[in-house]
Amino acid sequence: MNKVTIWHNPRCSKSREALSLLEQHECEKDIIKYLEKSPDKEQIKVLLKMLGITPRELMRTKEDIYKELELQKEENEERLIEAMVLHPKLIERPILIKGDKAIIARPPSLVEEFLKN
Repeated sequence: MNKVTIWHNPRCSKSREALSLLEQHECEKDIIKYLEKSPDKEQIKVLLKMLGITPRELMRTKEDIYKELELQKEENEERLIEAMVLHPKLIERPILIKGDKAIIARPPSLVEEFLKN
């Protein structure tokens, strides 16, 4: 099985559950605590391409910072990406990456199917 990278927030129950599933499957894993070291713009762009989604679809739109920055009004995708770099709390979680594929593991039951492929 290929190595799996998880963008992980230890305080998030869904992220902890996804990590637990990786451990149950004895996956070789790389844990990225993205709140401690924010991904750069290029990393987010690569991830968006792998996920096949827009920047807004990667964002946690219910976070207070999303509302404070009035990102719901922002049309420029570059600015949305910049907001995620500056405020990684805006990035949806957990994210699993294996090879050239990625998923947002919500619900965590998606982990099982992802590991099979």
